[in-house]
Amino acid sequence: MEQRRTTNILLLIIVIPLVFYLLKILSFIFIPLIFSMFIALLFLPLMRWLGKKKVPKAVSIIIVVLIIAGGMKIGVELVQISSREILNSETDFFVKAEEKFDLLLLTAQETFGFQIEDKKSVLKEFIHTENISVTIEFIRKTITMILMTAFFVVLWLAESINIQKVLNTIVLKQKHTSVKTFVKIEKDLITFIKVKFLVSAATGICTGLACYIFGVSFPIFWGLFAFLINFVQMVGSIITVVMLSIFAFIELDPTSTLFFFVVAITSVQVLFGTILEPIFMGKSFSLNVITVLVMLMLWGYIWGVPGLIMSIPITVFLKIMLEQFPNTKVIANLLSGKH
Repeated sequence: MEQRRTTNILLLIIVIPLVFYLLKILSFIFIPLIFSMFIALLFLPLMRWLGKKKVPKAVSIIIVVLIIAGGMKIGVELVQISSREILNSETDFFVKAEEKFDLLLLTAQETFGFQIEDKKSVLKEFIHTENISVTIEFIRKTITMILMTAFFVVLWLAESINIQKVLNTIVLKQKHTSVKTFVKIEKDLITFIKVKFLVSAATGICTGLACYIFGVSFPIFWGLFAFLINFVQMVGSIITVVMLSIFAFIELDPTSTLFFFVVAITSVQVLFGTILEPIFMGKSFSLNVITVLVMLMLWGYIWGVPGLIMSIPITVFLKIMLEQFPNTKVIANLLSGKH
């Protein structure tokens, strides 16, 4: 028994890094697959409701696809509006940015005693990062990911890939347990997606309003940015506050106005991200702070930005799975911070 246990531990040590390596190498398949699973889970209750109304499955799938397409259309419209807002703006932001940059550069030279001969080349490094080939490659990868995600969503909804059967066959091997686990996974992940979307939307709207009230340029862009980056747990809020504060520092005079603006956007992040979101999420998402940070780094390293966005729901999925086995329940408790 002791030899078997040692062998299993050694195999586990070998298998786990191999699995993560494969996840990284085959990210072009796994990212849309996992992302599509979350989307499909969100629409499964609607599919069941349409099924009870005797609506054919093919028609139900078309309805869901149209809803998703409508949501994407709204997203594209918002991006276009924010782009026009920036392109058509008559603000002297870039002039102010150059003036502030010159002032900061002069202060740095006087403080640290160094000289920069060509300040324009330094400024170019910050504001001129145009690279056509990189942009084209990014657009190509994004379109590929979207198409593959859409394909997998249809497969999930059509039950060509059945999560419950996969759990029953590969992992749990007990029908009652697999059904119970699937119901919990579905319920918790739907809760996460709904709450995260609503909280992110509220954060984006309030951030945009704060920009508008305090006279910071591009409020629609910043509202949309805050909405999107808020899907990255913990880190997203910090990025929004830091970037928007730097932007406001360039536009606003360093007076009480700037101070109150920073306080306003920080309060928005604290209210929605730190107070309301955990309340609405419930106990299922009570993950240890260290767990959240480690998972963000792990999945961010493996899958980049998509990994950062999906790290928390993936962690919750794993926690629910670990809770089903007595031997691994202690790991689930560690993830949630229970003793």
